Amino acid sequence: MGSAKDLDVVLVSNSHGDAPLDSGHARLNQLGYKQELKRDLSVLSNFAFSFSIISVLTGITTLYNTGLNYGGPVSMVYGWFVACVFTMTVALSMAEICSSYPTSGGLYYWSAKLAGPSWAPFASWITGWFNIVGQWAVTTSVDYSLAQLVQVIVLLSTGGKNGGGYEASKYVVIVLHGGILVLHGIFNSLPISLLSFLGQLAAIWNVLGVFVLMILIPIVTPERASASYVFGHFNTDNGAGINSRPYIFLLGLLMSQYTLTGYDASAHMTEETKDADKNGPKGIISAVGISIIVGWGYILGISFAVTDIPYLLSENNDAGGYAIAEIFYLAFKKRYGHGVGGIVCLVIVAFAIFFCGMSSITSNSRMVYAFSRDGAMPLSSLWHKVNKQEVPINAVWLSVVISFCMALTSLGSIVAFEAMVSIATIGLYIAYALPIFFRVTLARNHFVPGPFNLGCYSIIVGWIAVLWVVTISVLFSLPVSYPITIEKLNYTPVAVGILIILVVSYWTISGRFWFKGPVTNIQN
Repeated sequence: MGSAKDLDVVLVSNSHGDAPLDSGHARLNQLGYKQELKRDLSVLSNFAFSFSIISVLTGITTLYNTGLNYGGPVSMVYGWFVACVFTMTVALSMAEICSSYPTSGGLYYWSAKLAGPSWAPFASWITGWFNIVGQWAVTTSVDYSLAQLVQVIVLLSTGGKNGGGYEASKYVVIVLHGGILVLHGIFNSLPISLLSFLGQLAAIWNVLGVFVLMILIPIVTPERASASYVFGHFNTDNGAGINSRPYIFLLGLLMSQYTLTGYDASAHMTEETKDADKNGPKGIISAVGISIIVGWGYILGISFAVTDIPYLLSENNDAGGYAIAEIFYLAFKKRYGHGVGGIVCLVIVAFAIFFCGMSSITSNSRMVYAFSRDGAMPLSSLWHKVNKQEVPINAVWLSVVISFCMALTSLGSIVAFEAMVSIATIGLYIAYALPIFFRVTLARNHFVPGPFNLGCYSIIVGWIAVLWVVTISVLFSLPVSYPITIEKLNYTPVAVGILIILVVSYWTISGRFWFKGPVTNIQN
């Protein structure tokens, strides 16, 4: 295999004579794949998809209650940077591998190439299934969170919980969730050029939304927290029977780490990105880097409006315990006598979450397309088909249906739903870590870097990334409440364990007899 750097000089004949072939296209052909998707995305568009899925407005808003409960301002303000520093090592390692292997398969293809011929099928199989299930879980959690936020907006718009406002049942919320998924399916059925525009709009919305809220909310809030409170208050009153400050701080990291997921979208969009061996890595790194900056600004801005944590977390407040919704609503209500401005702020967040879910479906469908192209999924021939607009339409709607089915667990038990959604963080990061692990071990001496590489720092950065994923996998599986009961048990290790058992069993019983890893579809 030649170096990806050599591809810049590859020529292709056309009706106008010899012209430089897009380096990503050339690299894809060298890896053995036909160009079936329309290569129309710029580096900005590639960045936009990952940035929109990370969506600090989505992750921080959704799990702000967790951050407040476990450590409060200190765990969020400082914990954000702890998670961000280590997440960047994961992103840098992924970007380096992406530069060498710019295919829609992303992580599972990387694992196959890096693990070596004897381990390639199993490495590809387990990475791919963790990646795809983790992605579906992300979409489920994002769109279900949007449905819950819409319910809170309606509640506040009709007077709030204490004013007799309308509180939707769990059945109404699941219907809202289904409707949102259908809209996302429709948008993802559009040509990639239109979807690219929406992706860029989503990125702009997320950036502007953060700046508007981080500035507006502290200004409007009549009773602002002091700087010493925001940077120095550590909340130990979590009602969970946990008193150890280090333990509380570590549990509070979940908010930050949950937010910083989904940037593998840049890898899954590489077959539609121009010069993907250069622009794919740029998309990954810039999405994480800019999210770090705007995310911290959002946390700071909102935290200056926090003065009474127990009240914000109480289910008896107007927002029914939805902390950020109550912060926005109270800020305007106390100053102007009504909370309309706060509701408008929540609508800004709702649109950001909507864009996040839309981009998540895009990433899901490309992963399904690539995985089924290599025959790894049941009915693979159906899921990797593309329509006249060069969109993997069946993969789009499969992702919609599965994400809806995963949310149905909320009707039976919210504990079961939360356990399933936990795969969105741990499951996805396991998929991130596997190819990096193979890169620093089995492929240490034969990995051929692409245009973007970490040089002499590659191995050390890779090991830090792998160890961080191991750390958070253990950390987020620890009990979050004492004494431990059936109702309060952290079911994350159970959910991840079940996924491992299902994936390995499927491999042992069936997959190992027919799945040989990524399959090329052109003659080199």
